[in-house]
Amino acid sequence: MIDNISHITYVVKDLDRTTQLYKELFGAKEVYYSGEKTHSLSRERFFIIGGQWIAVMENKETVNRTYHHVAFKIREEEIDNYLEKIKALNLEMKPPRTRIKGEGYSIYFYDYDNNFFELHTGTLEERLSNYKEVDNKE
Repeated sequence: MIDNISHITYVVKDLDRTTQLYKELFGAKEVYYSGEKTHSLSRERFFIIGGQWIAVMENKETVNRTYHHVAFKIREEEIDNYLEKIKALNLEMKPPRTRIKGEGYSIYFYDYDNNFFELHTGTLEERLSNYKEVDNKE
């Protein structure tokens, strides 16, 4: 049985620029910087965001866009604050998807390297409850 998620890794073109983004937008705490050492595949930095270990590795190759993403939990009263930060950092936002009532609110955006992020107000329990309610009406 798996205990939990160990870490999440993103690959970026510019480690310094992404570090600044993570600190400004997510309030990330940097806990490791490899400098020029490459203990892994490339230069890297480790962060703690919302109690989760996030690894960021540098690779100059272009990264393609996908729907693969990490969703960080935020409170509803923080939505406007995060929207302002995302706009100020010049990040490209994606329109929210159609949602079932009560499922929570999401902000979708790409970082500078086409990594996709979601900031979400809902919980798994709320989502399952709302899905069940809708399914029972059908």
